[in-house]
Amino acid sequence: MPEPGPLDTVAQGDGFEDYYGLLAALHGYLRPRVYLEIGVHEGHSFQLASDALMAIGVDPEPNLRFPLPPGGRILRVTSDELFTKVDLATVTGGQSVDMAFIDGAHLFENALTDFANIERHCARGSTVLIHDCVPIDAVTSSRARTTVVWSGDVWKLVVCLRRWRPDLEVTTIDVPPTGLAIVTALDPTSSVLGDNFGEMCTELVPLTYDDIAGDFDSLLRPVRLGWTAIQGLLPAPYRGINERPVGGRLSGTGPA
Repeated sequence: MPEPGPLDTVAQGDGFEDYYGLLAALHGYLRPRVYLEIGVHEGHSFQLASDALMAIGVDPEPNLRFPLPPGGRILRVTSDELFTKVDLATVTGGQSVDMAFIDGAHLFENALTDFANIERHCARGSTVLIHDCVPIDAVTSSRARTTVVWSGDVWKLVVCLRRWRPDLEVTTIDVPPTGLAIVTALDPTSSVLGDNFGEMCTELVPLTYDDIAGDFDSLLRPVRLGWTAIQGLLPAPYRGINERPVGGRLSGTGPA
């Protein structure tokens, strides 16, 4: 079995110190050929894609404070524009997205749209990660931002996927500060999310943190796991250790 990634970031005991540590370990182990990140902001998480042959960051107004990874590029578009105005298949050279990280607009319907669009560009063995799936409290998990730390209502996406897509494998890792969901067993041919988008939003947008307080564990099923347990949830690494990324660039709305 291939050696894990940078596991010096793993906290002692039952989990990780924060989601950056978990992301670093996932990158180091999975070694994606194509990595897609929605919501780059300062580039803290995007820089962790140093092992990806191609790392595509999507953010209409990036405020980069961290270097691009070697195979990285930023598309300065919204995620909706990425899938309506940019030919992602052309950007990736026809390759499927091996690993994606959703951390864009912190609203349920946006995260749901991002997931549905990303899944269409994945293979069945791809991995999608969703940030902000373990809310802290009612204020920081509301739809309106009134605090510095704000996860929005992205947590509803876990509820939605478990209810509407039982074919997916969804594991919610309780990693500070606001959790990270790992989704595998994808089906790029599925139209369930798109076909039922309106009904899903009608049902889940009005839902609040207080509404689920009594069913928090059963709906979100947050777990704290060490690396060995998390590794057991994952597919095999997407490529060998000898393929290395090159480049790193910032571009506009299409391939440079």
